[in-house]
Amino acid sequence: MNHFTVLALLLPLQTCYAAYSQQGSDVFPVTYLNVSKDLALQKLLVEWDVDKSAHDAKLSMSFEIQVSRTNETTVWTGFHNVTLDKLGRPLHWTWHSDIPLECISHAVRIRSKAETSKTWSQWSLWETVLGLDTSNSSEPQIFPRKTILEEGSDITFCCIGRKGQTIGNFSVLSAVRVFSHTNTQLGLLTVKNVSHQEAHIHVFCNYSEIHGLARTAFLVGRAPDAPKDLSCQTQDMRIVTCTWSQGRSTYLYGKNLPKYTLSAKSSQKTVQCTPSGSKPSACSWDIGQQSIWNVTVTVENPLGKKTATDVFNVNHRIYPTAPFQVWEKYTDTEITLYWNHQSNGIELFCQTEVLHPDGKVELHNSSDRHSPHRSISMGGLQPYTEYTVRVRCGAAKHFWRWSEWSEARTIRTEEATPSGKLDMWREIIPVLGGRNVTLFWKQTPGFRANGRSISYEVTWEKIEDGSRPESISLSSVYNSTRIFIDKHSYKISIMAKNGVNFSLPSVLVISRATDNSTEELKEEQVNGTDDGIFISWKPRYIYDSYIIDWCNFPKLQPCDLQWKRFGPNTSSAVINSAAFVPGVRYNFHIYGCIANRASLLEKKTGYLRELPPLLDPIVDKVELTSNAVTLSWDSYLTNESQSGFVRGYHIYVSPVEGNCSLKGSKKHILSDNSELCKYTIENPEEKRYTVEHLMSNTKYKLVVKAYTGGGETPIDDFIYIDTPYNSNMLCFLFLLVIVPTLVAAVCHWKKKWVKECCCPAIPSPSKSKVLSFKEFKIGSEKVMKISDCTPDILAVDSKAEAQKLHPWSELSSIPTEDKTDGHNSSWIYPKENVERDLPPTPTSQTRNWFENFAYFSHLDVESDPYQIPGTLEANKPELAVMLYQPHCYTDILNEDTASATREAAGRKNGLRYISQTNVHCLGRRL
Repeated sequence: MNHFTVLALLLPLQTCYAAYSQQGSDVFPVTYLNVSKDLALQKLLVEWDVDKSAHDAKLSMSFEIQVSRTNETTVWTGFHNVTLDKLGRPLHWTWHSDIPLECISHAVRIRSKAETSKTWSQWSLWETVLGLDTSNSSEPQIFPRKTILEEGSDITFCCIGRKGQTIGNFSVLSAVRVFSHTNTQLGLLTVKNVSHQEAHIHVFCNYSEIHGLARTAFLVGRAPDAPKDLSCQTQDMRIVTCTWSQGRSTYLYGKNLPKYTLSAKSSQKTVQCTPSGSKPSACSWDIGQQSIWNVTVTVENPLGKKTATDVFNVNHRIYPTAPFQVWEKYTDTEITLYWNHQSNGIELFCQTEVLHPDGKVELHNSSDRHSPHRSISMGGLQPYTEYTVRVRCGAAKHFWRWSEWSEARTIRTEEATPSGKLDMWREIIPVLGGRNVTLFWKQTPGFRANGRSISYEVTWEKIEDGSRPESISLSSVYNSTRIFIDKHSYKISIMAKNGVNFSLPSVLVISRATDNSTEELKEEQVNGTDDGIFISWKPRYIYDSYIIDWCNFPKLQPCDLQWKRFGPNTSSAVINSAAFVPGVRYNFHIYGCIANRASLLEKKTGYLRELPPLLDPIVDKVELTSNAVTLSWDSYLTNESQSGFVRGYHIYVSPVEGNCSLKGSKKHILSDNSELCKYTIENPEEKRYTVEHLMSNTKYKLVVKAYTGGGETPIDDFIYIDTPYNSNMLCFLFLLVIVPTLVAAVCHWKKKWVKECCCPAIPSPSKSKVLSFKEFKIGSEKVMKISDCTPDILAVDSKAEAQKLHPWSELSSIPTEDKTDGHNSSWIYPKENVERDLPPTPTSQTRNWFENFAYFSHLDVESDPYQIPGTLEANKPELAVMLYQPHCYTDILNEDTASATREAAGRKNGLRYISQTNVHCLGRRL
């Protein structure tokens, strides 16, 4: 191994060692730093580098970058990460300043750190880019220098003056949001969210002195939108035309308008095209033999640039020219359309559009692709009908789009025989000698006149004898006619006629007139719905169809008769008409049809919606008593003149003063909270009602309201009545007051006579000699001797004791059982108002005895107050206890009287006197 070989081996080792040594330190300070400025973009351009060993090691490094301004600390700090390569190229970084770079000086410094290290290098020295703040310009200057501002952006203006001068005023003339700041030599002004409504913005700046004024103006606009709907196509395979749509307005004008440029490239050709003034959004060029093209459209203005691209094969972008020289041939149901076109060797297929009178559109495609004279036949059309047709074509292979439509052609097909039948109906009115038949007809949905003009042929003939038919012709303006027929059966037919032929006939058969009238059918009420009036009927399976007829205007003549047919399996329908209105009664007749003969089956009547009655009942008769009133309204109509079915009546009653509370009524509260009594009549034909339980001599208010399914009208008018006095009450008052007054007056006038008649004088017992004794007393009661008075009645307890008494004790007696207190006593009752013959006495004297109806007597003993003891106490042997007590003659046998007697005899061995005036006789006090 020679010396050179050793050196060759050692040199790489030394390089690797040096790199390893440097890498081991992990610190790579910035070795180069350069800062410049791009005034157009208002950016600082920073370039720097580190030691070559870092590049050789392909280190991943982080750089911390700081930016500062004159007289300010750091205004921005950021990081930039990068992986170095062995090429050793310097690193680059840009920074956008929010303050114009012209006005103030900016400085940048950088430090670095390898990602594998935690140690930052030392900061580089500040690298400064000078601004005008270091110059000594005599006049103030405003930056930035650009004259167009973008809409919606924020921008900061600066005004820089000469050293030693102070910026005294820095302002903007426009209704924009601004922030102004001036500081000696430098002034700053920020405009927020610039709007295009301020077409121009004027900025002014000057020193504190009058001299040294600077000003500038700015336009506000918008960057252009990218071209839209870029499309390229050919009509003849020679020239390609590209078109596009421009975007929104940029609010700029003149030289600042957007400029469009088209660049088309193929494998062998490049084309540049600038749109002309007449077509600012289109460019055309000759494609030659090239079929694949790449097209770019660029638009730019001072605020920006946008592009749009399209890559295509010309064979797939064929847009044929519109067909021309169009003509037609037609029959009553078919149109054949012919045209020419310039195909230029392009295989085309075409499409025809047929517009119907009702607006329906049909498209028909052609099948012949090679004939120079193209045509399409369109069948299934209606006779004598106008159609509008046109044609367009497209490429049969690689279809791109249709050509423009050819000129439209309006074609009317030829006439033909009327198709379908007319729908015919009738109205029959009996008259003297026959019937008037009004015929109505209308065109069914399947009927078509198929001609220029149309007329109607009506024919009728008698069925029985086969007589010659009669007929009339009517023009198309008529849809009804009237004929007279006798009482025989008739067949009536109608046909439509145009310039070609007659339609098929519609036939009606009217049966022979009979005496059996179908008018006796009872009308049934039907109800309206949101969709119309609901009609139902009982199905009869012998009929092949049903017909319902009605009048749209039942109160007019003619009433506009309408009818509708239904199939044999239908038994209900909702009849609606634009002429139907609420509050009008409509009458419906349901017919069953078989073999063209119609028979009336049912009648219906109803309203689309019932309304309250138009008029209230007028009370034409009022019958009054002291406690009742009878109202009659016989003249009130409940027929079809009403705006609803009258369901009944409400009678409202109330006293004029106060609320009502009549028996059998219901309360009804008015809107003013007043109270009425309400009676209801549910039969509309009952037009008489009696309100009872009224008070006499009272004023009442009444009203009668008819109600329908739609309710009743508001209560706003009353009739007033005054009930008379009650004559029976007057008689009662007369008897109760006048008669007693007269009797009292007479009695007062003849009081002495009345007293003598009703209350005769009775001697006072206190003046009687019998009670004048003083020696006999038992307690507080006086006792009389039996020998000194003659008793009315003597009752003894035993006959043995009776024999010891005077002979008058042998009077006849009537024994009676006294059930009081469980004792039996013997009672002696004298007969009424008759003389009594006493039995013989020892002296043989005869005496007459009379009853005293005010008194009766019996002896009271200790054991029983209704028994007389034989002897008294030993010291008074001659006395017997006698008790006088009043009695009622008619009630002497009553147990209550006996009870009263027992109460009066309650005290032992005593004599009690009771005045005659305190005795109750015949229920009255004497």
